[in-house]
Amino acid sequence: MLTPLTLLVPPASPPSLFSFNRFSHFPFSTSISATTTSASECLVTMPQGRRLVLATKTQSITTMATQEEECKGNVKAQLAKLFEVSLKVTVPNEADIDPLIAACTGKFGDYQCNNAMGLWSKIKGKGTQFRGPPAVGEAIKNNLPTSEMIDSCSVAGPGFVNVVLSKNWMAKSIQKMLIEGIDTWAPQPPVKTAVVDFSSPNIAKEMHVGHLRSTIIGDTLARMLEFSKVKVLRRNHVGDWGTQFGMLIEFLFEKFPNFEDATETAIGDLQAFYKASKQRFDSDPAFKERAQQAVVRLQGGEEKYRRAWAQICEISRTEFHKVYQRLGVHLEEKGESFYNPYIPGVIEGLTKQGLVEESQGARVIFIEGINIPLIVVKSDGGFNYASTDLAALWYRLNEEKAEWIIYVTDVGQQQHFDMVFKAAKRAGWLPQGDNYPKASHVGFGLVLGEDGKRFRTRNTEVVRLVDLLDEAKNRSKAALIERGKGEEWTEEEIESTADAVGYGAVKYADLKNNRLTNYTFNFDQMLNDKGNTAVYLLYAHARICSIIRRSGKDVEELKNKGTLVLEHKDERDLGLHLLQFAEVVEEACTNLLPNVVCDYLYNLSEIFSKFYSNPECKVIGSDKETSRLLLCEATAVVMRKCFNLLGITPIYKI
Repeated sequence: MLTPLTLLVPPASPPSLFSFNRFSHFPFSTSISATTTSASECLVTMPQGRRLVLATKTQSITTMATQEEECKGNVKAQLAKLFEVSLKVTVPNEADIDPLIAACTGKFGDYQCNNAMGLWSKIKGKGTQFRGPPAVGEAIKNNLPTSEMIDSCSVAGPGFVNVVLSKNWMAKSIQKMLIEGIDTWAPQPPVKTAVVDFSSPNIAKEMHVGHLRSTIIGDTLARMLEFSKVKVLRRNHVGDWGTQFGMLIEFLFEKFPNFEDATETAIGDLQAFYKASKQRFDSDPAFKERAQQAVVRLQGGEEKYRRAWAQICEISRTEFHKVYQRLGVHLEEKGESFYNPYIPGVIEGLTKQGLVEESQGARVIFIEGINIPLIVVKSDGGFNYASTDLAALWYRLNEEKAEWIIYVTDVGQQQHFDMVFKAAKRAGWLPQGDNYPKASHVGFGLVLGEDGKRFRTRNTEVVRLVDLLDEAKNRSKAALIERGKGEEWTEEEIESTADAVGYGAVKYADLKNNRLTNYTFNFDQMLNDKGNTAVYLLYAHARICSIIRRSGKDVEELKNKGTLVLEHKDERDLGLHLLQFAEVVEEACTNLLPNVVCDYLYNLSEIFSKFYSNPECKVIGSDKETSRLLLCEATAVVMRKCFNLLGITPIYKI
């Protein structure tokens, strides 16, 4: 149960759309190592330092009301249901045995059940009839219920049960998706409402590349959850409250006596305005005293100071919006000022529970296993990030009824959020373990320049994101004109394609990396039309659309009247990869790893290219034209959904 809260202070402001900066600048080094495990050529690891959780228990993000709904579109989940039946028959006296199903890369099958060795360690010495893991594997195979999805099974090594899927079932499943829509392949998480807290820039400061990473990663996580039919509260926890607003307001009064006439144009560069006010604060004692009084007046609710604060916030929002508009990202701002009135009640509730203690003049919560306490009230009586984050977490659990709260910030804040979450567990707000409701920190590494250092401009200033995005678009536009598209396309077509390719290239260059690692920002690499880039993938999608257009066939009619078959090996390989879309998105959601979707999308493009370039798989004019056009359409549909999840706009011609 959540502790009841009395709101001790009237709200400092109406709910706004953007809270103070969460982005720490602590140096850190992150290295991710991959431990490769093989199980009869079964895929359990992937490159780029991430573990592909395919050989997992079925208790992942997907839980559904009925078996039919539970397995819809997810091959691994459907196989798990079959093996669950077999395991209960094979070892009826062993409870809670979860099927371990993995996708395979070897020649023995498409999927594999890896329970035999683990089961053998449980049952040996208990008078079992089996004489080792291979015998257990044989029994699991023989006890499988009949299913149209399985063509054949075999046992390899120490009891690995290899499954070959039926080509007919695969083809029918893909065609069914084409008719019913890709949404039928969406995961179904056990949560109805989630908060994704991302972007979170500071008022009166420029958004930097750290905010770019948070914005791009957070948007993709929100999109994946929204695709999974979760109500997502996209929260922009902007830095819009605190002592620095005293100096900003006083500087505004000084520069603009009629401050309400101060516009973005009049103030100019907000970053320069902030620096000038800080310089004045540090060098002029009289100004510093006025600024400190301004904080008191602002927090006391004086109208003039409230209006000045709102004016500064609004000018910043205008700047933020330019970035969000280019990226196609939507957020609802609930900044530090929104949660500030809730802090006293939250601290009082935690104090009554005996969690808050005095320490060196401050009020703190001690966290087991961590040698520093979580300071919730500073020695001067002021609040801090921990105070605000605890109030925000309480609000999200108690008022917004969120079951999963996801914070997207740099990895340097991992310990801070770990302490906040552990404090919430001590308070009984969150359950112990990994059960819902739960809170997760999604950390990410640095953006580096080509010199291997933090990405900055030549004059060492942080790069303006608007300029960065505009350069990506302009380079993309220049490449299109160089290819002669200026003569062939309308200006609108060039602009929209340059938008899609330029902004998409920036997003994909970030998302394709494991988010925990640093990555190097390089325009030439991200805008390359070869290799694992958004440009290559967008062009690949456009080529598939061109194939379908050149056929002259109505693909919607083919979906309902034609028949898809997977006779050739390359057709079958492509079909199998398409069918793995659902489990890949589930894995990406479960582990909050967007690069899983990027890996899948790039591999899909490569597998399609192998299929289409094979003379034996000729599409237009062949006797298999209808089937292969449907396979092309299925590939395009899945690619478009991947683009959608990554926040990238597809293009349809090149």
